[in-house]
Amino acid sequence: MKKISEKEYLYQPVSSVARKDVATMHQDVTVQQALNEIRSHGLGERIVYFYVVNSESRLVGVVPTRRLLTASLEQKVFDVMVKRVVSILESTLILEAHELLAHHKLMALPVVNQQGHIVGVIDIGMFAEEDFNVAERGQIESVFESIGFRVSQVREASPFRAFRFRFPWLISTLVGGIICALLTSIYDTTLAKSLVLAFFLTLVLGLGESVSMQSMTITIQTLRSRRATLQWYLVTFWREAGTSLLLGAACGLVVGLTVWFWRGTGMAAVTIGGSIFFIIFVSCFFGFSIPALLHALKLDPKIAAGPVTLAIADICTIIIYFSLASLLL
Repeated sequence: MKKISEKEYLYQPVSSVARKDVATMHQDVTVQQALNEIRSHGLGERIVYFYVVNSESRLVGVVPTRRLLTASLEQKVFDVMVKRVVSILESTLILEAHELLAHHKLMALPVVNQQGHIVGVIDIGMFAEEDFNVAERGQIESVFESIGFRVSQVREASPFRAFRFRFPWLISTLVGGIICALLTSIYDTTLAKSLVLAFFLTLVLGLGESVSMQSMTITIQTLRSRRATLQWYLVTFWREAGTSLLLGAACGLVVGLTVWFWRGTGMAAVTIGGSIFFIIFVSCFFGFSIPALLHALKLDPKIAAGPVTLAIADICTIIIYFSLASLLL
């Protein structure tokens, strides 16, 4: 039998490697009944999650082992299960299964058919080079990183696939740049009245992009270790808002004083300094919010957040900068 390469292997359907020993339970049974069923029938080789099905045998939820063992025995399985399940179709490529495991940091994924019936399961032990025991928590992070590294190697081996994956997100940068150009042309009269605005346009755009990228980077790093809940978002937003207001005040004051001493125009100094204050606040907000939103939508914030955040930051910068100039100058 011909031995296939790792690249050929990763482009096979996940159904070819999925295990069939799936632990399922009905959503209407109690935790006690579920545990009795498990004891009477036993478990498969390596069970990480218990998957919940409805009366039509369709996958509707997942119960982590710890949650099942600590739940009240009288509770229904439906009440303790996690209703938002990350699953993959049996036709999904093994490569894409790698990506999902690494991105969501799940130890296993259910495999379903077109009707939503669970037909198998894959776990990180199947993709790790070493024999991995899911109980060894200290190894989990390194295994996820190993899986992600292997995926990146395969992705980089195909320039066209990398192009298809990354180009759609760059469209937002192209569109944002075109919109900024059109917006700037609308304010040509404002530019003609105060040429000093043109001198600082690059600086203002750069500040907005830098602050949004700083916030975005911090947020992505934070989301690697926690979920983007509403409570987390509100608490973090107030902290980021305070930081952005201080940054905006400091940068606006420095640039405003520079304009005043250099050009001797007080209103231009107030306009440019004031716009920087608002721009930094807005850029910080989008730099924080966009990765959180993409993470909540199960999209990859590392790839998508950068172009989207910069495009929105640039558009908001142009609007704030010239709108304030039109009002004050």
